[in-house]
Amino acid sequence: MKFNIRGENIEVTGAIRDYVEKKISKLERYFDTPPASDVHVNLSVYNDEQRIEVTIPMTNLLLRGEVQHIDLYAAIDLVVDKLERQIRKHKTKINRKIRQNGAPKHAFAKMEKQVFYNEKQEDDFEIVRTKRFNLKPMDPEEAILQMDMLGHEFFVFINDKSGESNVVYRRKDGKYGLIEPNI
Repeated sequence: MKFNIRGENIEVTGAIRDYVEKKISKLERYFDTPPASDVHVNLSVYNDEQRIEVTIPMTNLLLRGEVQHIDLYAAIDLVVDKLERQIRKHKTKINRKIRQNGAPKHAFAKMEKQVFYNEKQEDDFEIVRTKRFNLKPMDPEEAILQMDMLGHEFFVFINDKSGESNVVYRRKDGKYGLIEPNI
């Protein structure tokens, strides 16, 4: 693995670089041959919160993890755990698919050679509930009040000024966002 480590509002010291490379290199044990892809790591600090984003693009798989934590080293450990869970999930999915086709059991190392994202599996995107409701004309502030009253993370409504469908949503930072169609 080749590492590309960047820092925003933080200096990437040798100790940080070594710790990131040591922890993420442990993911190589899941492969017969180490992936030849670049590992993109972005470290940033905002409002005393350390954030790490790791992206490992492979041929038919994109491993990506993002964690925010007060301690940078804890964030690195947590993002590696998140990436390991993704790898195990894909390994299970591939082994299940191979067993159904009667091939050998352990083929995760050959995962990069297989094209499994092009074949949609019905159980991947199972819709378990359909909800219908009437959209009422209102302004975005009223829609936010309705959303908060219902305890939802988003709310769909008709904008009373434009007459178009809009969505308000709660952002991770606690503020609100508005999605409008671009026609």
